[in-house]
Amino acid sequence: MAVPSERNPEPAQPPPTRLRRLLAGGEPASVSEIVEETGLWDRSAAPRSRPRVVLNMVSTVDGRATLDGRSGPIGDSADRELFRGLRTAVDAVLVGAGTARTERYGRIIRDDSQRRLRRQRTLSPEPLACIVTERLELGPDLPLLGQAGAHVVILTSSSDSLPASAAELDYVRAKRDGKLDLPAALNELGQRFGVQVLLCEGGPQLSDQLFSAGLVDELFLSLSPLLGGGEGAHGEALRILAGAALDPPVRLELLGVLESDSHLFLRYGVSARERVSRETTLSSSLAR
Repeated sequence: MAVPSERNPEPAQPPPTRLRRLLAGGEPASVSEIVEETGLWDRSAAPRSRPRVVLNMVSTVDGRATLDGRSGPIGDSADRELFRGLRTAVDAVLVGAGTARTERYGRIIRDDSQRRLRRQRTLSPEPLACIVTERLELGPDLPLLGQAGAHVVILTSSSDSLPASAAELDYVRAKRDGKLDLPAALNELGQRFGVQVLLCEGGPQLSDQLFSAGLVDELFLSLSPLLGGGEGAHGEALRILAGAALDPPVRLELLGVLESDSHLFLRYGVSARERVSRETTLSSSLAR
């Protein structure tokens, strides 16, 4: 085994990115400091009807959610640090099957130091990996399913099951009118698995469904200084929400703005009135 020396030094680790605070002011801070200040890891003793849902998305200035079919090329190193940092403070990470396949999802927490940080916050070493899929369209080559020790929860309306895999698999089966009942599925995540804070990482179809159902509490939006242009398969480029127009549009409250190398990191809250209104509308429409 090679011994580090002046002739054979260990690779230098880049210093943590420090982001400028544009709102609400203060000294520049590292991602770990910023995540600490969000309070996402601080669990309430009071029971909730469903997990607190935080949506994390990235977009170009002209609104594109993907370039060449993937979101990865849009972000930079600070975006990736924040992406990983938010995972250290939540109970579960939720993603749509299409995004899991396209982005080649693997182990949710790969760094031992981040597992230690979660333990210090009295969280499990790794959040649950939750995948939404109506028809269980997940191949055995998905890296996450091949990870021994990973715990994956499948949210589906299907009564079928995936083939056995190295990962531990559980199912949340919630069905209404032949489709996945997202509100019921999230409630079950909380009741069965103790999920209080749920981080959703997209994609656009799942994000749209969550907003439509009044299930989103906060939005973290990384705005990249890129212009993608072009049109998608149906005449427009894919945006962070893909589905029918929200009627009425969801009003957001700007909670914070950070900046790094011309990338903006926006944190929005969704008002309780907006969420209650949409939850009521959804329940009424489903009851018909």
